[in-house]
Amino acid sequence: MAPLVEVEDLHVDFATPTGPVAAVRGVSLTVEAGECVAVVGESGSGKSVTARTLVGLAGPTARVRAARLALGGRDVRGLRPRQWRRVRGRLAGLVVQDALGSLDPLRTVGAEIGEVLATHGIVGRAERAGRAVRLLDQVHVPEPARRARQHPHQLSGGLRQRALIATAIAAEPALLIADEPTTALDVTVQAQILALLAERRDAGQSLLLISHDLAVVGRLADRVLVMRDGEIVEQGPTARLLSAPAHPYTRQLLAAVPSASSRGRRLAEPPRLREHCGVPVLSRPPLPARPPVDPGDAVLVAAGLTKRYGTHTVVRDVSLTVARGETLGLVGESGSGKSTVARIVAGLLAPDGGEVTFERAPWTGVAERARRPRRRRLQVISQDPLSSFDPRYPVGRVVAENLEPGGDRADRRERVVELLRRVGLGPDLLDRHPRGLSGGQRQRLAIARALAPRPSLIVCDEPVSALDVSVQAQILDLLAELRAADGTALLFISHDLGVVHHLADRVLVMRDGAVVEQGPVGDVFSYPRHEYTRALVDALPALVTAGRP
Repeated sequence: MAPLVEVEDLHVDFATPTGPVAAVRGVSLTVEAGECVAVVGESGSGKSVTARTLVGLAGPTARVRAARLALGGRDVRGLRPRQWRRVRGRLAGLVVQDALGSLDPLRTVGAEIGEVLATHGIVGRAERAGRAVRLLDQVHVPEPARRARQHPHQLSGGLRQRALIATAIAAEPALLIADEPTTALDVTVQAQILALLAERRDAGQSLLLISHDLAVVGRLADRVLVMRDGEIVEQGPTARLLSAPAHPYTRQLLAAVPSASSRGRRLAEPPRLREHCGVPVLSRPPLPARPPVDPGDAVLVAAGLTKRYGTHTVVRDVSLTVARGETLGLVGESGSGKSTVARIVAGLLAPDGGEVTFERAPWTGVAERARRPRRRRLQVISQDPLSSFDPRYPVGRVVAENLEPGGDRADRRERVVELLRRVGLGPDLLDRHPRGLSGGQRQRLAIARALAPRPSLIVCDEPVSALDVSVQAQILDLLAELRAADGTALLFISHDLGVVHHLADRVLVMRDGAVVEQGPVGDVFSYPRHEYTRALVDALPALVTAGRP
């Protein structure tokens, strides 16, 4: 029996004003019926281009060439748009990371699913609404009849992702392509989506999983393909590849995964081989040592913070302190109140109750003009730095606007170049605009801007959640170095427990706007006392070496 997916010597080039750019070079792969194959690699490695090419969505500027490109035994090379529409949904369904951008904002979720049913003639008009509700129930959407009448913006991120999966499986395709389906979702919603994908796999549906999260891959995949610069550099059974990778790039990806075991060690630098009991093992280089943290030397104190929107209380009596040179992690699901606390601490949102003291002086309850002289001492790095930059400013001006006053133009330019160098960016970017940078470059630019006034505290609100594992590793190493060199305190907000366990000294766990547990990060994550903390820890996918239980 022929494989469900057959790709041989696939090349995808994109036309640009300066000439063609090769995104995929000589890729060959197969997916058997009922098999889960994962494709992993950094951003720009060609993973998503490969996946989208399989369903005719490479884009209008793409030039696709292949010795063979077949789905279900059908050669799909040269299909016209009308023919592709019959293939998509029927032979292969696609689930992408950004469900909100993929679902039509003007249609209800039920109507979105109904369009797939109508396009492929699955059921008649009278039966579509009922079938849509049953599909939503099949992917574990609560109250499916009510959700079917809602628009995408009325659903949470996890519900939107499940609705997108319902749309993708509506025509009962043999293949489900999941392109980064859980990135940027909190740990419990991620666990729900992974369980749902595992159900589809175990029911006999083939799954092509595109991800940079090796823990997710280890949980689902039968085989793994590792891509770099448009090529497959290693492939093999999941258990073998994750436990004994042969290619240096695969070893580097595995070494970059943050966890409790990586504390105090670099993630981004290539691991070194050393001998232990006669067996060669990988060892990460250590991070620079830092002075011990004095809990009494608090740079930030928040007491009894409360915030309401109408009758809904989103933050309930939250108190925290951050000492000089300390990293305090703040974790919880989406909607737990983490970002609201961050905005209050940053002075961007006034609390309805409680107060914040920054560097032993009132920070809340005072006019902005009273905060302004000290605002440079407290900086923010957001998850989406591009939205925080003035779109008119090039890179040099983005950083320069946050420098301390003084110095002539040449001196300020030199200081900007030094800040860029410190975060791993070159002076060649000075005149470029942030929208032309990669995600990792923008995040480093946001850090350079935050460092410019030499702050005593940086509020990091989900700064690495949307980055691939290697860029994330570089950012985490950089933050650890800054903490050690300058004594900079970090309030690190994240839903990724592995990242927090790697970086933080202490952690606060939030649920429904309240702190339910706090303490040293190792104690809280290794011996959680609250049932909610235990649920978060249990939901975190571990880097295992087999795709099926």
